Amino acid sequence: MFNLVLFGPPGSGKGTQSARIVERYQLKHISTGDIFRKEMDAKTALGLKAKSYVEKGNLVPDELVVDLVMNFLDQHGDERGFIFDGFPRTIRQAEILRTELFERGQTIKLMIDLKVPEAELLERMRKRGKKSGRADDQDEDILQNRLKIYRDSTEPVISFYTKHHKHYEIDGVGTVDEVFNRISSVIEQFI
Repeated sequence: MFNLVLFGPPGSGKGTQSARIVERYQLKHISTGDIFRKEMDAKTALGLKAKSYVEKGNLVPDELVVDLVMNFLDQHGDERGFIFDGFPRTIRQAEILRTELFERGQTIKLMIDLKVPEAELLERMRKRGKKSGRADDQDEDILQNRLKIYRDSTEPVISFYTKHHKHYEIDGVGTVDEVFNRISSVIEQFI
């Protein structure tokens, strides 16, 4: 099974590139937000547990996030592999995910980290906000806060995958095709 983490700050192009990776390599896309909504809507035990945190405005604990993801993987065990889009978001999630995958005879093959300068990220999010009407992509304070949260809480996950020799930095600036070709050149070494 081929599992990869696509990583980068908000506006780095993870969603766009994930769709292309899924199409070319026939991987199943994993979005924790989609999983949460599905489990909560279905009123599963895990979904109800997650909902109890979400409704109070609290973060869902790392263990529960990974449990939800692993439940999704177990339900889709016949897939060729998975692309984890922006997950794991904490070192603790990465550690738990590594253990859970190991117990299933799997691993993360690589982490592709899209590097984009902050000015470019802000411009991309502003354009996305105008195009889609997303209010959160049009408010400068929200944009700055999202990047700060990424730097403070999520970016440290890079060190986890670097320590395990799975981190590959990709220049995320250029056309969608140029960035995808860079990503593909790394994936092709492992698939």
